[in-house]
Amino acid sequence: MGISEKIKILLIKRNMSQTELADKCLGITKNYFNNKLRQEKFTREELEKIADYLNAKYNESPPPRQWFTLNDTEEEI
Repeated sequence: MGISEKIKILLIKRNMSQTELADKCLGITKNYFNNKLRQEKFTREELEKIADYLNAKYNESPPPRQWFTLNDTEEEI
């Protein structure tokens, strides 16, 4: 599962729209956010901002394994 799919799962769990995340968290348009999702092109800084905004922690380890941990339930996505 790619990082974009994990972000979508986080949004569902937090009952938040892509538009809200794009605008309020990253300060970008929904269209630009959708392009980033399609291309899986997020910087580490963006992923950390997304995690913080969604009350989660961004994690990564080699080989390029990326995941989020929800702060309230410790669930890994």
